[in-house]
Amino acid sequence: MKYVFLVSHGEFAPGLHKAVNMLAGEERGDILSTSLKNGMGADEFAENVRKALKSVGEEDELILFADIVGGSPLATAANVIAEAGLLERTKMIGGMNLPLVLSTVLSKDMTDDLSSELSDVLIPEGRDAIKEFFVETDDEADEI
Repeated sequence: MKYVFLVSHGEFAPGLHKAVNMLAGEERGDILSTSLKNGMGADEFAENVRKALKSVGEEDELILFADIVGGSPLATAANVIAEAGLLERTKMIGGMNLPLVLSTVLSKDMTDDLSSELSDVLIPEGRDAIKEFFVETDDEADEI
């Protein structure tokens, strides 16, 4: 199985997890999440990562998303993943957003492994989803 694992500062990862469940299906066992809460120490967060990864087996793969590249949640999760011997079966991506994670959840099983192909497609897709939104007002419509 390919698992998607979300880590973040605050409640971002659990909130994103809930949003993805809402859009992709509530009863998904392939999405995991935990977060570094205010005042939580690195050891406690590392233990939460270990608990979240308990369902990942020897043949499973992991796609780890974090809120910030180089942040404590990503660094700590990477260390725990390495300790667990999962590093070679893990792809790590920082700077997660809902379109990126949702696309990953919906398409991760279409590839045989965690090749760079997955990143080559999904990262630009997540980046392209960031756009400024405009609402035309009545005054602007009158000017045309």
